[in-house]
Order: sequence, then structure tokens, then C-alpha cells
Amino acid sequence: MNKLITTFKHIFAIEELRGRIFNTLLFIAFFRLGSYIVLPGVDATKLTQAGDGGLFGLLNMFSGGALSNASVFALGIMPYISASIAIQLLTIALPYFQKMQKDGESGRKKLNQITRILTIFVTAAQGFTYLQVTIPAEAILVDPWFFRLYGVAILIGGTMLCMWLGEKITDKGIGNGISMLIMIGIVSRFPASLLQEAGSRGMAGALLFILEVIALFFVVMGAVMVTQAVRRIPVQYAKQVVGSKMSVGGERQYIPLKLNASGVMPIIFAQALMFIPGLVAQSFAEKSEFAQSVAQAFGDFTTWQYNALFAFLIVIFTFFYTAISINPTQISDDMKRGGGFVPGVKPGEETSNFIASILDRITLPGALMLSIIAILPAIANLFGVTRGFASFFGGTSLLILVGVVLDTLQQIESYLLMRKYEGLMQSGRVKGRSEMISR
Repeated sequence: MNKLITTFKHIFAIEELRGRIFNTLLFIAFFRLGSYIVLPGVDATKLTQAGDGGLFGLLNMFSGGALSNASVFALGIMPYISASIAIQLLTIALPYFQKMQKDGESGRKKLNQITRILTIFVTAAQGFTYLQVTIPAEAILVDPWFFRLYGVAILIGGTMLCMWLGEKITDKGIGNGISMLIMIGIVSRFPASLLQEAGSRGMAGALLFILEVIALFFVVMGAVMVTQAVRRIPVQYAKQVVGSKMSVGGERQYIPLKLNASGVMPIIFAQALMFIPGLVAQSFAEKSEFAQSVAQAFGDFTTWQYNALFAFLIVIFTFFYTAISINPTQISDDMKRGGGFVPGVKPGEETSNFIASILDRITLPGALMLSIIAILPAIANLFGVTRGFASFFGGTSLLILVGVVLDTLQQIESYLLMRKYEGLMQSGRVKGRSEMISR
């Protein structure tokens, strides 16, 4: 405890770090305030609440309840995330975007500008659909078409403001701003979910509630292990003589291939597709008993049919996203140009095949572990945990929380080490998702 108190004193003793933490808290407070400002022309008392399952529940979780509140920040930064994913896929598929990606800082600025413009169009499309489908007619106090017209404009402004807040947190605060806003939206639901779970257990179930909290702790530790696990490939760099005396190189480094290289993207992609079977079956439910059973099975996220398909899609998307995000040939070429080689493996094609084989072997267990984490909320709910509290036992929310917290701790520890203070962990550096090469 004394070490923890001393570490906090060191954190706030660094003026720059202290200022960044206060800036982050200020931007987060502004973001949370916007999630409670209801769109003009909407009767908030007549709004229906979002469920915990499905795509709508996922988006509502990311926005911290702003979606179900019909707030000016209802869509949050999700349109920006969608646009970023689209641009990332285009940089793999189209040579024009590949060239911009390789142009350094100027190319990065062009891609960012294209992403912002695409965000406006994505927000307009999602905003119109959201206003049309989600908000009940009885909750709209003005002409419906006039409401949708100015409502889309307000939602676009809200999303762009959220995007600006995220960029400001990155520049003036601590951590990755966009990820931080998503994390805050998720964390904001935790106190209410915890109180709801405690209230449902009562005094008679106090011991069971304590066991649930302990189980949650171990689940979080497991998620940290999956997020941090890496397979290190040794790389030896040839020694080069510069001038008559100085020599450079000759060092052994490592390429860390992460067990979960795809992060939360497979879960998000799979979650976005899980509404399709139920939607298709619902359209044939009146004519077929089988369609009715399918619609019922995929309308509940706790059924074995739902979770089996969910886990299968996560495995497929994990292999897909890992394949498009990690290029063994490019890694091999970069090593060859830098004078590096894997001991016992010839540079070039053999190195590329060696890295690809290791990547294939670690992706399958990583995908299976990711699938288990994704379906843990359904398992917890089957054991009697309320849906709100069960969502923190795994899935997208837990992985995002773990990843963002690790990245933020890594930045704070970097400030401490630069000022010659002790780090946050006695056992060594905190390793966040941004760390690519380690010795």
C-alpha cells in the first residue's frame, strides 16, 4: 500500500503528467455530459430502453447509454470507427490507398482527412436509420420528417465533436483518445450493473455475490493474460563496422507475435452479423415452425445455437483479420533490409514461411480463447447473473477495458521512468498493445 501511495505521489509530482491527467478528466466529463442531452423535439419519458443483446445493445454499450437516451452524442464515435475500418480494408485491397499509406506523414494526413469525410457520410446514414427505426413516433414532438432532417445534422455534429474530443485526449491528455471514450462509455454502466446485481441477491445471497466478484477478478486476469501473451521470434542483426573502431548491430532482438493479434475486431464483426439469422427466420416464422424455432434461438444470446455460431464466426474472423493485419512477407523483407535474420532460417522466402507457420499455430488457440471470452457473459447469465453485470464477464467490453487500461498504464509508466521514478510494476514494464519490438 505504501508503494502504491508513493507511486501516486510521483505521478502528480510530474507537472506535465498531472496536466495531461486533468485534461483527460475534463474532456471525459464533457463527453459524459453530452450523452445526457436529449435531441430537441424528443420526449425522453417515452423512449424505449435498449436491450443488452444484439447490435443495438452493443452500440448502446459503446456510447455509455447515449443511444437509448436519444442524446446529441447518440452515435458517439462509432461512425468514425466504422470509417476507419473501411479505410484500413481499402489500404489492403486498393493500390491507391496502399501508396498513401507508404508515403509517410503526408500520406497519413491524407488518409485521416479521407476518414473524416467518410465519417460524415457514415454518420448521416446511421443517423437517419437510427431516427427512423429506434425512436418511437409517440416520443417525437414535432413533424417527423423535419425532426429527422435536423436530427441527422445534430448527430453529425455530435459525432464530429466526439471525434475532436478523442483527438484532444490523444494530444493533450493521456492514452488513446478514441479508445478512451469507448472505455468510459463501457465503465459508466458498471456501477449501476454492480448495484443491480447486489440488489437482486439481497442479504441472503451476499456470499454468492462475493463469489461472483471474485470470479470476475479471475476472468479479468485471464483476459489480461490473453491480451499480453506473445510468441517471441528471435532476430539476430549482423555486426557492421563503421570507420575503424565503432561497430553497430550484433544485437539479438525479438519479433513478438501476439496470441490475440486481432484484438476485439473479430467479436465486433461477428456481433454485427449475429442479427441476420434471426431476422431472416423472423420473415418466414408465420409459414414454418422451423423458422419460428430458429428465430427464437437466435433472438436470445444465451442459447447454445447462438453461442455456437457466435464462437464459429469469431474463429473465422480472427484468422481473416490476422491475415490482413500481419504480413509475414513484409516482415521478412524489412528484416532483410535491416541486416536481420532468424537464427537457423535463411533470409527471404524461408523466413516468411517460418513466420507464417508460427502465426498459423498461435492464431488457432488465440481464436479459441477469444471465443471463450466472448461467450462468457452468456454462461454467467445462465448461472443467474443479471445481464448488465454478466456483460463485464467477457466479450467486447472486457477486452476493450483491458486493452485501454494497459495502454494508459504504459504511457504513465513511461513518464515515471523518464523522470527516474519507479515504475508501476515491480516485476517490469507494463506492456501495452502498442509495443511492437522488445528485446
